[in-house]
Amino acid sequence: MGTLWHGGSIYTLQQEGHQIESVYTEGSQIIEIGVLRDLKSKYKEEIQNEIDLQGSTMLPGIVDSHMHLIGHGERLIRLDLSKHTSKQEVLMAVKEFSETIEEGEWVIGEGWNENLWDQPEPIYASELDQFVPKHPVMLKRVCRHALAVNSLGLEKANITEDTECPPGGVIDKDESGKLNGLLKDQAQELLFNVMPTVSDSYLRKSLHAAIKDAYKLGLTGGHTEDLNYYGGFSQTYQAFKQVIEEDGLSFRAHLLVHHEVADEMKESGGGYLEGSNHIEFGAMKIFADGALGGRTALLSHPYADDPSTSGVAIFSQEQLDGLVEKARKHELPVAVHTIGDLAFEMALNAIEKHPLEGLGRDRLIHAQILRKDLIDRAKKLPLILDIQPRFTASDFPWVIDRIGEEHMEYCYAWKTLLKEGIHCAGGSDAPIEPANPFLGIHAAVTRTNIDDPHNTVFYPSEALTVYEAVSLFTKGSAYAASHENDRGIIKEGYLADFTILNEDIFKMPIGQIAAISVNKTVIDGIIVYEA
Repeated sequence: MGTLWHGGSIYTLQQEGHQIESVYTEGSQIIEIGVLRDLKSKYKEEIQNEIDLQGSTMLPGIVDSHMHLIGHGERLIRLDLSKHTSKQEVLMAVKEFSETIEEGEWVIGEGWNENLWDQPEPIYASELDQFVPKHPVMLKRVCRHALAVNSLGLEKANITEDTECPPGGVIDKDESGKLNGLLKDQAQELLFNVMPTVSDSYLRKSLHAAIKDAYKLGLTGGHTEDLNYYGGFSQTYQAFKQVIEEDGLSFRAHLLVHHEVADEMKESGGGYLEGSNHIEFGAMKIFADGALGGRTALLSHPYADDPSTSGVAIFSQEQLDGLVEKARKHELPVAVHTIGDLAFEMALNAIEKHPLEGLGRDRLIHAQILRKDLIDRAKKLPLILDIQPRFTASDFPWVIDRIGEEHMEYCYAWKTLLKEGIHCAGGSDAPIEPANPFLGIHAAVTRTNIDDPHNTVFYPSEALTVYEAVSLFTKGSAYAASHENDRGIIKEGYLADFTILNEDIFKMPIGQIAAISVNKTVIDGIIVYEA
């Protein structure tokens, strides 16, 4: 018995503009697409349900190609600092939150971003000490590559001026050599190591919140990297299984496997694309550099606004080569975080030295700061670039001053990448950015920030068409996960995962895409969300 879907604009995405009248599904599969009259006649004995779309627009299920699902849930259930537009607002929010918990408990906040403030300087320990003197405080910057901690937090982590900084990290100090409370990239581990362990119930609560929110946003799945941060591989993997498979919150979770838990994944019997219909293992995740916000993204030249640094290499070239070699021994592709051009170059070096021979394809994540020679090398390899178009809205105009106008020609160059024939997938990097995929599509198409009253367009020649942008989050995500033959388009034999919108995204004014509303989210042919 099956379901017949009809009565709206159904875009298959097989080709640009391709539409059909109806879709017949049974269980989790699309059985046939075509003319409504024909499908009604052919399957009249099998049709159990008819869904009249009532003029709404059906797309293949939208999938976020790069997110942190548990982190997105955490942002929903704990102190969110991402909307505050001044340091004073952040400090007051932290103070008010500290008054709701017992003295001595950790205050943990998410998402501060000094680039949204009139005075774009970070939060320092001395300021946190003044507002929250009786709690250890840890506030993660929006990029999660830097955090601010107060003196009590530094004390609990035994961090002093003499503490040796881990390779690939920065323990920031003021001009007099005193700790200022900022820890960047690998230096954050010094604090994470003394944080209270998370409970199973906390992980489940975070995942419940994240998936239910994803439904509202039209997301049917996400490629997510969480397995090394919440009590280890086993605890986190079991939380995914419990929430998605036992609690029944259907979601296509493609789990990237951090290199530090790749051995555990393999020992558990896991492998690339192994798992279940809803939870599967993906590529081995490696961080090659940091982020632009804290000037830890690794550049081939000094930062224009701070010539004393060109960023941070998390690993040496030899170490990075070794990690890629380790992935190959586990028969895994790699997914390498590369924001700066030198990090991207190092990742290419390692992949070229240890090419992928088995199933899948490598992915380089973010790929914001590039050069023409790197693009030419990348398009010769079996890889995909996992981009976050929303960064275009968040990072301009300050990123121009940070990188230098003379280095911007191939930065955030989404159109150029597609023209060069490089496959790209679209993600949000939630909770670093909002998980709403239509914010990313809007940014890719308009090259603007919805919060900019001047509606400034940054590098308009790199703007995508709506079809190209939507394809990033559908066909692109499917290709990144080696599912291009069963996901990402509406076609016979593909999964019955759909995102149904109230408006026609291909016909509405592009400036309104960010505000588009989701009517229904469908996974396995079942409506999991209805507005």
